[in-house]
Amino acid sequence: MGRRYIVIGSGSTGRRHHENIQVLGAESSLVPWRGLNVQCLQRKLQDAVGAVIATATDVRLELVELCARSDTAIYVEKPLAFRRSGLEAVLEAAKPVAHRSVAGFMMRYHPALRALEQDPMEAFRFSMEVGHDVRRWRQGWTFSDSYAAHPEGGGVLLDLCHEIDLATCLFPDLELGEVACIGHRNFPNVDFATRVALRRDGLAGDVSMDYLSPKSIRRLSMRGPGGGLDLDLMAGREIRWRGGKEIAREWTLNRNGMFLDLMRDFMDLAEGREPAGNPLLPRLDLVVEGSMLIARAWEARQFHGYTEWGGT
Repeated sequence: MGRRYIVIGSGSTGRRHHENIQVLGAESSLVPWRGLNVQCLQRKLQDAVGAVIATATDVRLELVELCARSDTAIYVEKPLAFRRSGLEAVLEAAKPVAHRSVAGFMMRYHPALRALEQDPMEAFRFSMEVGHDVRRWRQGWTFSDSYAAHPEGGGVLLDLCHEIDLATCLFPDLELGEVACIGHRNFPNVDFATRVALRRDGLAGDVSMDYLSPKSIRRLSMRGPGGGLDLDLMAGREIRWRGGKEIAREWTLNRNGMFLDLMRDFMDLAEGREPAGNPLLPRLDLVVEGSMLIARAWEARQFHGYTEWGGT
């Protein structure tokens, strides 16, 4: 068997993975989900060392089962599922290959998050915020034609769920509080702006995300008894203070570099090598806490009115 990979799903994310696999020196076949021939895919999987599942969230289980039966390592795009029952089914199906498979939480490879994991700080409060105007998100793309517009498996919470995953990395054992959402009259059961309250003993936090921001933002703030931190993940800029001393740091941010780093680690796992050493590696059997919190939050959404956001 050569270094052959299959990418299932030919949308923008699937095409990115397909190109990155080739950049990393392996063969890649891009297989559209629409019109997929399952028998043909099964034959292809016999000759593949790994498969990337970049389909809509609600059509992943059958593909995970196919890959696991073929003993093919899997890169499954995030989120793994949007209901607890679906997540449990995916994780059960993936068990034979989970130790050499990953979930697509590429934000764990952001240089600022890796630095924070290496130099943590005590906190009693945290806030994460991410926002985009999806009308200008991707070239040649419209919200109404996308997976994000689906009432089953769509919405901003699932689309921008990296922050919930990161919260569980930084603050394990979080409990879920209120999940407050703003909807849209043209898209029933699709959240356009969502705030997720999280807590544990001695710590309160929230994760908020929206499709309505005129400017793309991705921020993390933490406050602790000895200081605090403000981190702009889009600009790659951190301000941290301890007592009266303030420290500023900056990183050169390459968004596709995070995708490449995760893909490189996945390919190492799939091909029997030890990954480079990111302690936040989202190996499939190690992302259960964050994935379950995402599914529980989606199930717990409560809608509080509608936005007049247009241009859908």
